Amino acid sequence: MKKTLISICAAGLLLTAGCKKDSEFLDVQSPQVLTNEQAFSEPAQVLSIMADLYNRQVDFSGLDNGWESFADFSESFPSANGNTNIVQRNEWNFTDWSIWDYNYIRDLNLFIERATVAKALSNADKTRFLAEARFLRANFYFETAKRMGGVPLILESLLYNSSGDPSYLQYPRAKESEIYDFVINEAEAIKGSLPINANEKSRATKGAVLAMEARAALYAGSIAKYGGNTPQVSLPGQEVGIPASMANGYYTKALNAAKEIINGSAGTYSLYNKKPDLGENFASIFLDKSGNTESIWVEDFKLKSGKVHGFTVATQPRYGAEEEEGGRINPSLNLVESFEKLDNTFAPIAVTDAGGNPIYYNNLSDVFAGRDARLYGTVILPGSTFKDRRVDIWAGYKLADGTIVTGDDRGAQKKLPGQTNSTQVVGFDGPVNSKEFTAQSGFYLRKYVDPTPGAGSRGTNSEVPFIRYRYAEVLLNAAEAAFELGQKGDAATYMNQVRARAGLTTPLTAADITFDRIVHERRVELAFEGHIFYDLKRWRLAHVVWDGNKMTPADLVSNIGAATKRNTQPYGLWSYKLYDPASANNGKWSFQIVLPSLVTGSNRFRLGNYYSAINNDIIANNPRIVRQPNQ
Repeated sequence: MKKTLISICAAGLLLTAGCKKDSEFLDVQSPQVLTNEQAFSEPAQVLSIMADLYNRQVDFSGLDNGWESFADFSESFPSANGNTNIVQRNEWNFTDWSIWDYNYIRDLNLFIERATVAKALSNADKTRFLAEARFLRANFYFETAKRMGGVPLILESLLYNSSGDPSYLQYPRAKESEIYDFVINEAEAIKGSLPINANEKSRATKGAVLAMEARAALYAGSIAKYGGNTPQVSLPGQEVGIPASMANGYYTKALNAAKEIINGSAGTYSLYNKKPDLGENFASIFLDKSGNTESIWVEDFKLKSGKVHGFTVATQPRYGAEEEEGGRINPSLNLVESFEKLDNTFAPIAVTDAGGNPIYYNNLSDVFAGRDARLYGTVILPGSTFKDRRVDIWAGYKLADGTIVTGDDRGAQKKLPGQTNSTQVVGFDGPVNSKEFTAQSGFYLRKYVDPTPGAGSRGTNSEVPFIRYRYAEVLLNAAEAAFELGQKGDAATYMNQVRARAGLTTPLTAADITFDRIVHERRVELAFEGHIFYDLKRWRLAHVVWDGNKMTPADLVSNIGAATKRNTQPYGLWSYKLYDPASANNGKWSFQIVLPSLVTGSNRFRLGNYYSAINNDIIANNPRIVRQPNQ
């Protein structure tokens, strides 16, 4: 679009240049620069500017900004040798996750100012474009506040007057609550100016605005309520920290915004339910772009436009993949065992009986049977399939005396006792100890991994969208807000809808709804969607869950479902085939809990990590900016 417009302008210049006087020649407008009037002269051109503003939104985890953030926080193991520092470190830097992009905010402010005075646009077009820009600005301030707390709230384009005194450009940090209030108030102000259209996914709609409002208000409410658990994480001017007295007000706003979506006033959204197999159905939420009733606002990708991503290239099971590429994200046993049993109970994966003896299974997949279907939809398990091919995940043979026979490469072959010919002794998908791009935890990622032919090739890549807001999260936001307001019956109603879709058919009662249940449900439903880090931060649990202490296998299998359960090292589960011709269990499978050998450290979240550091250059240029606490 931009190139076309430049060509048109250039052609117009050539047609008219011969008619101009010599004195007017140098006054010709550059064909590569559009005036404000030209830029806002017709909807298609404005939309091309708006598209750039949409593309500059940020996500904590995104399909096009690297896979590494998905492999953090002990929810998975990073199976790439250059990234194993993620699980070896004992602390995060204070500068991690920071944002301070006032160039983008200035561009949004300029767009709003120029669109407001544009004379060539119809009132309907102008109203929608302005509401979209205000939505993007509010959502970006929300993303910034999640990382930084209160920041300067600048809602106009600033221009230096060359006076030598820049003090009028030096805004102080707003209170953290003021940023959240801005996001919520903007949502209320613009929601009626945007389409009520559940089929519109990549542009702002009333549903997207309300989903942002519900999430932002929920975050603010929990920071207010649980911030008292970490009084060190606050500033006297409230640039960081929200008074506890504001908690219920925010929870009420979160619940009301979520209800507007749930009752259909923002369009017809619903939980995705297209496939009879509940695990396949859950996986398809993140792959299906045709009539997906659950996605509300997405970052879209399209092969025809050339906007694609290599997430599948990085994460697919490597064996049989295009160009033999993939395997970088290995979900942890920590996460796998958090998917509860279908009777609503929590239990570790059963690898030994009460006497400590191995349990033998006829099929690799049997050990995972009878669990929340979201497990299959999130993780590629041993014995499951991807691209209609059974994945080949197993660690070796176990002999009668307990000796392990395995190999140091995928699909390695060796002779078993009493055999004259070599046989395969490890899966083509791993796991192989310290072998990158194999399932070092015993698992691969399924969520967002595209099975479409060619999607795993660097030459093609994937057009699967990244879902920023979806209906299931809205239901969980409503459940959490209702719980915090003492409305446990309503919380159970919202939560049970999400759980029923996962095959958990025994409804939770009001008495079952606890804070631990709220935390657990978000973890398993929203895994690898960029939520766990900010959820634990807003609940002030991050320094408890990631306390820097190493884990034992006993720690791993105890207190499953507890909100405060330590999660500092990503464990794995390796499967072995018994080779003992004299045993009735010969040829059956047993499993062993392992800690990948490259996991030499344990994650520690310091109090200073609750808010990312503000760069010293920023503070030097603006003495009104106060530093973060504990930094």
